[in-house]
Amino acid sequence: MLRALTDRLWRHHLEVMGGFSCDGEEPLLPKRTRSLFLIGPREPGFWPHLATQPEWQDGAPDPIDRWSRRVIGRIACDLGAKALFPFGGSPWHPFQSWALRSGAAWQSPVRLLVHSWQGLLVSYRGAIAFRDTIPQPKPDSQSPCEACVEKPCLTACPAAALTGAGYDVPLCHSFLDSLEGTDCLTGGCLVRRACPVSQSYARLPEQSAYHMGQFHK
Repeated sequence: MLRALTDRLWRHHLEVMGGFSCDGEEPLLPKRTRSLFLIGPREPGFWPHLATQPEWQDGAPDPIDRWSRRVIGRIACDLGAKALFPFGGSPWHPFQSWALRSGAAWQSPVRLLVHSWQGLLVSYRGAIAFRDTIPQPKPDSQSPCEACVEKPCLTACPAAALTGAGYDVPLCHSFLDSLEGTDCLTGGCLVRRACPVSQSYARLPEQSAYHMGQFHK
């Protein structure tokens, strides 16, 4: 089943980014769920693929969310499973908690999630819940931050809005409104980009700029 899921995801430049087994009575999961898999972009190629999709080209709001719902929802239905999403309103699914439980993501020094191979550029487009117990991908034994000596994320924010002390969102927005914030706004958050794992992950600057623009609306 994991191979069938992976094959379907890869056709859409998506991949399994971790998961966990559970006892069927987890809050906010469908009853009798035994396995949950977290789904995110597969690089290289995710952004160019997305740009060819009808949701991106029709001019309607929320193209990435609508595309995610269509594609991940269809894959889940094909496999007799249930798709869940980090968007769409209350009750909000606890994707951050699920990511930490997966063993493939951790809390970084700046308190953002850091993923095993996506670094601080981690992004989840959905999750798929199965009623069957399916062997999980073996997670890494420790966070990449453990071996990161310099921890550049702690000092990368030019406005000091995102540090080990937390995230000052109003200060971040104020900085993005200034000329000095242009690099962050057009290329993505400098803290996220400073992470060595992020730098080895092939996400295009255009994607980071899009998400930053959505955040700063």
